Amino acid sequence: MKSFIHEDFLLQSDTARRLYHEHAASLPIVDYHNHLPPGETLADSNYANITDVWLKGDHYKWRAMRTAGIPEQMITGKDVPDRDKFLAWAKTVPQTLKNPLYHWTHLELKRYFDIDEQLNEDTAPKIWEKTNEMLQLPEFSPRSLLGKMNVHVICSTDDAVDTLEEHRKLAGEDFNDFVMFPTFRPDNAMKIEDPASFVKYVKKLESVSGISITGFSTFLEALKQRHDHFDKMGCRASDHGIEEPYSADYLQDDLERIFSDVLTGKKPDPNDDLKFKSALMHEFAVMDFEKGWAFQMHIGALRSNNTRMFRQLGPDTGFDSIGDAQIAKPLVRFLDRLEQNNQLPRTILYNLNSSDNEVLASLIGTFMGDGIPGKIQHGPGWWFHDQKEGMEAQLQTLSNISLLSQFIGMVTDSRSFLSFPRHEYFRRILCNMLGSDAELGIIPDDDSMLGNLIEKLCYSNAIRYFSYSRLPMAANIHLNNS
Repeated sequence: MKSFIHEDFLLQSDTARRLYHEHAASLPIVDYHNHLPPGETLADSNYANITDVWLKGDHYKWRAMRTAGIPEQMITGKDVPDRDKFLAWAKTVPQTLKNPLYHWTHLELKRYFDIDEQLNEDTAPKIWEKTNEMLQLPEFSPRSLLGKMNVHVICSTDDAVDTLEEHRKLAGEDFNDFVMFPTFRPDNAMKIEDPASFVKYVKKLESVSGISITGFSTFLEALKQRHDHFDKMGCRASDHGIEEPYSADYLQDDLERIFSDVLTGKKPDPNDDLKFKSALMHEFAVMDFEKGWAFQMHIGALRSNNTRMFRQLGPDTGFDSIGDAQIAKPLVRFLDRLEQNNQLPRTILYNLNSSDNEVLASLIGTFMGDGIPGKIQHGPGWWFHDQKEGMEAQLQTLSNISLLSQFIGMVTDSRSFLSFPRHEYFRRILCNMLGSDAELGIIPDDDSMLGNLIEKLCYSNAIRYFSYSRLPMAANIHLNNS
């Protein structure tokens, strides 16, 4: 039987194949948004087994396993052997046909372990043994896995109270294969709907910043101190996970009152909650503008919907879904308030509800300017949409309404060091789309024009957009030659 992951996987025309193999395949990776743990990168220790690196914390796989009827104990149970969990995943894989997990699973087995077989109950024992044997080799440590996929830049996602000690140590090491930067993610600083947790967070912020927090003004001062610290560590972006844009009007007196009430344990009413979040989001954007960072908003996730399982497992465990909030008007108010004061930073807008594709693709055009190519970005297909049809829809909408040529490309949004073939997945889908259009005569079949576009979308646009403070030697060579 023909290999499923063959050299022309997803490439459905001669032009698509030429574009991918001659232009896209060898490009380095810039992964400007992921959730990789910096501590694992620093330690560079080999993983115990394939479950350790592939299944732990992967709520995409957990969700599929639950849907396939796998008992929760076999998914997240602490007392279940890793081999049994892997076998449970292998049993699930054939049932993921037509889900992107099927593609990702076999791309990852092929690219990292050179395994051509499809994973199922029959092949699982052999694949378990082979992958585990290979994972003990030096070339399968976290840093080596990054090198295997030609990763140049990775940006983790870090809480505002994180000390960034691992990032500091990584920056001080003498290696030139890749660079890792933090991303400022202050979501927990906005969660006043849970006063008890918020008070604990304020105490952490007070401790790490060294600033005595007595009200909203000093709270903001402490957050700015953390923002400054992230900047010193090479951070070039903030990131914010929000259900809908926050852009309510507020007064300074409102913010001081709300903050004081929450510190006494009083839960804010919805209007006060919205005012507080609106104020902080505006301040975070201003901080980013002042430092030349990019401001990322991941919009539209309804998180931790299953209360019982949230209490059992916590957040980010597979119980989130797509929201349907109306985002256009509040988002315009948010961006325009910044623009009126000439404080609008580079901004990347990710939507989780695909019905908002056209909204964002049109909206970004109203806030471009300052001589910055693609200043406001419609972010790549994210979470439930980083699959073939989701990527194609985002790319097609962006092409129709804005400029595809200014797009900054794909991210993994992943917690796994085995997830980087998702960039290959994106590149194959992109080349297939461009190749099909060229063969239909919709765009010119011009190798120089299309090759240059692919180079920009898969690599150089992102490098130039974020203006990273340092790059690996290979990246500088690549940019000078492009």
